[in-house]
Amino acid sequence: MHDRTIERSGNARSDHDRQAAHAARRHPEDQPLTGSPGGAESGNGHARLVIPYDAAGIFVLQCVDPETVPEGEEPCTFKAEAVRGYDIDELSDLHLKLGEGFIGSVALSGAPIISPDVRNDPVYINARDRTRSEMVAPIISNDEVIGVFDLESDELNAYSNDDLEVLMLLASQVAIIIEKVMLHEQMIEKKRLQGQLEVARQVQLELLPAKDPEVPGYDISAYNFPTEEVSGDYYDWVRIYEDEIGIVIADVSGKGVPAAILMAFLRASLRAATHIGYATNISMAKVNYLLYESIERNQFVTAIHGILDASNKTLSYSNAGHNPPLLLKANGESRYIYDGEQPLGMFPRTRYHENHLMIEPGDIFVLYTDGATEAESPTGEEFGRERLEQVVKEHVEKPARELIASLQMEILEWTGGVGSNDDVTFFVIKALKNV
Repeated sequence: MHDRTIERSGNARSDHDRQAAHAARRHPEDQPLTGSPGGAESGNGHARLVIPYDAAGIFVLQCVDPETVPEGEEPCTFKAEAVRGYDIDELSDLHLKLGEGFIGSVALSGAPIISPDVRNDPVYINARDRTRSEMVAPIISNDEVIGVFDLESDELNAYSNDDLEVLMLLASQVAIIIEKVMLHEQMIEKKRLQGQLEVARQVQLELLPAKDPEVPGYDISAYNFPTEEVSGDYYDWVRIYEDEIGIVIADVSGKGVPAAILMAFLRASLRAATHIGYATNISMAKVNYLLYESIERNQFVTAIHGILDASNKTLSYSNAGHNPPLLLKANGESRYIYDGEQPLGMFPRTRYHENHLMIEPGDIFVLYTDGATEAESPTGEEFGRERLEQVVKEHVEKPARELIASLQMEILEWTGGVGSNDDVTFFVIKALKNV
């Protein structure tokens, strides 16, 4: 005797019965799961045949990006959304992969299965000892399998093609319900992420300096052009003495909330090291070790940290895997400076060096992130360092803030008005003439 049934229409003798059967096939969603024993019911003077089952389940396929899945784990798994007739232990032991067993095979192929005797079917995986026959239909939405509808019986040869037809109709109704639930969940998740991003953006805005520094004999400006709500770029300056400031420009791997958290950590660490009085290479080494101990292995930071001494017209700096800065001398000579070590957070005991540079009246020192040089034209050509250098030379007489605006306008023009695919940040130090 079957414990559970799904109603389906059968061959009835009267016109009334035939109409009822036709309605049942057209509207299977109106034929509920029942608990009637024996595989049949009677009502209103006519018989109603049923689809017998002793266990049933709706299993939804959940897949993630394979690149984010740890080694040895599967990107696609099945989640039991609705089940009946299984023991808790049986469900806990059910860990099917895509393409494995009846459920996995139907999800992979999109074709239904009827097995009159599961014991003779090599595809079958025993998840329930009492099962003798089984029927599985795919749940399809927008031509994509999103799950399966499974019926199992303790009797041999319990299911027919008529039963499968009804189950396929039921599966189509289930697909609509699942799709609506997924859209609702996506909407909730989108609102949650938008709220997080807004908070992260506000945090980041608080981290960036409210104004440009004022240093005797220098015109200094910096600006960040983000491509998302929360940028992966960062810059900062901190006053040490009246004629001395600490500066930093950085590019944090990733975007969004993780990037904002990493920026806050970097800002606090470098500011503390600067106020203590560490040399730039010592500051970098200490921050590197702290980051290595605190962040995920796929996270890192490229950065240039420097101390500008206006009285001696020198910049002491260390480069942790960041883009080479551009130095344009007053006599028109220019060069990129390629001194540098590994990015922060990649290795625990990276040794950094402190470099020294004279920035004399008329000189311009330009720090930037890779979003500037890697901005692509409509044909796929990068903006590049040579073009960046040329633009700086063409606008050399402009104040630092206007020079940054000109650089950004050139990038916008180069990309056909769409801008860079990555965040763009500039930090410009101009040594004033005749001071």
